[in-house]
Amino acid sequence: MTHVAYETLSARYGAAYKWYVSATVLVGLIAMVASATIVNVAMPDIMGEFGMGQDQAQWLSTAFLASMTAAMLAATWAVQSFGSRTAYIAALAAFSAGSILGAMSPNDTLLIIARIIQGAAAGVAQPLGMVSIFQVFPANRRGTAMGIYGMGVILAPALGPTLGGILIDNYSWRYVFLLGPPFCIIGIPLAALFLPTSRKMNRPPFDWPGFILLSLGIAAFLAGLSNGQRMGWDSTFVSGAFSLAAASLLGFLFQEQRTLTPILALEVYHNLRFAAASAVAFILGIGLYGSTYLVPLFVQTIQGYTPTESGLLLMPAGIVLGFVFPLSGRLSDRIPPHVLIIAGLAVFGISNFLMSHADTSTGFWTFAGWVVVGRIGLGFILPSLNGGALRVLDHHLLSHGAGAINFIRQLGGAIGVDLLSVYLERHTTFHAAELNAMQTGTHTAATTLNRIATALNRAGLTGQIKVDEAHRFLSRMIEAQASIMGFRESFLFVAAIFFAALVPAWYMQPKRPPRQNRQEAG
Repeated sequence: MTHVAYETLSARYGAAYKWYVSATVLVGLIAMVASATIVNVAMPDIMGEFGMGQDQAQWLSTAFLASMTAAMLAATWAVQSFGSRTAYIAALAAFSAGSILGAMSPNDTLLIIARIIQGAAAGVAQPLGMVSIFQVFPANRRGTAMGIYGMGVILAPALGPTLGGILIDNYSWRYVFLLGPPFCIIGIPLAALFLPTSRKMNRPPFDWPGFILLSLGIAAFLAGLSNGQRMGWDSTFVSGAFSLAAASLLGFLFQEQRTLTPILALEVYHNLRFAAASAVAFILGIGLYGSTYLVPLFVQTIQGYTPTESGLLLMPAGIVLGFVFPLSGRLSDRIPPHVLIIAGLAVFGISNFLMSHADTSTGFWTFAGWVVVGRIGLGFILPSLNGGALRVLDHHLLSHGAGAINFIRQLGGAIGVDLLSVYLERHTTFHAAELNAMQTGTHTAATTLNRIATALNRAGLTGQIKVDEAHRFLSRMIEAQASIMGFRESFLFVAAIFFAALVPAWYMQPKRPPRQNRQEAG
């Protein structure tokens, strides 16, 4: 079995084996997870080349996250059927193929397909990597192990936009897809050396009905969410999409309860502390991917940053994360997980509250400082969350728990990007309508401009052209102000849900021993 294979390899390579496995896993994970956010800084260029609207362009991020979310639940079956080594190498190869397809895509349809392939490969690799690192570290150092894993999962999305921006400004957006394959080429021989090959003698059946129902439900829900603003929330398409998503979810839950080989073991949610950790993980996904989507979009569309500048804005946060994760991992071995998680949620919420005050005059280092504060919060959450969630499960549910906690976090990310895109668009439209409505009275800027035009015309002066230009300028100012207000409320929304996550985080605290036992111990 897998456990024996790890022991065999550990005996062969000695005490350093855990570091070999960690390096092997991180090489591939950094490339894959960075791809989840690296495309964000390329959005304006891709939209311009293919003539895509914002509602279409967001699928470049959502398609990746949605396919990653669904594929995560196939990771346990892949490891049991083919072994960690084969499953990981296959994921690296598939990711490379998707990356090359993305770089060569002649249209937006193939580009979205490429993102789906990349996401599916990353979905298999993430929980596999998490379990691999978790298993090679002793029980008293698993917080450190989750800190190392967290460096790949969160550090990569933080640094990805920086590298992407540099590539876009100096070459083209297509080069961001070619950043991952070199890492995969390095990871394949490392996996062949250090990952176990053993698998179950009788290959377990795969829960295809459950997988199809889950994938259909996620796709239908995201399709309804992303098209609601454009087509109308009560339109036939959107209502049908949400109805299909609800039916698929109910069918999925029924299937998982009746099958002997579920892709999502609902048994893990019988543990209330794991269920609470899952709620926090879902909100963490919204915050991690949602904020990484909003920040580059804000500084490029509102403040006029180049892709490189918007990427560099996130670099200090990535550097700080490199220091925070090892510290956080060590602390999570000594401090109850819920304490660090609560602190991290509060810090990230404060960061987004600060960003809700941003405008065109907000300085580079001020904004970068706010992002750094948020990333410090995230750095304290993830090692404690993963370690705390898995620690409460029985050993036979470990792999299912790893898949479930990663799944729920990525689901939060997929829904979060879509949700924040809709939230931003709705509130921008609302504020634009409000500001325009304010121009219908007798003491408005538009009325003043019209009076100036009338006076100039009566005087025989040709001032109408300049007044028309002033009207256009006023219209652009209203649009820009509405957009700023939409972004502000979006950041405030993220802050609110992180503060709300303090409630399930509190329920993650370890069970207190019975009163009688405490008295005897005293």
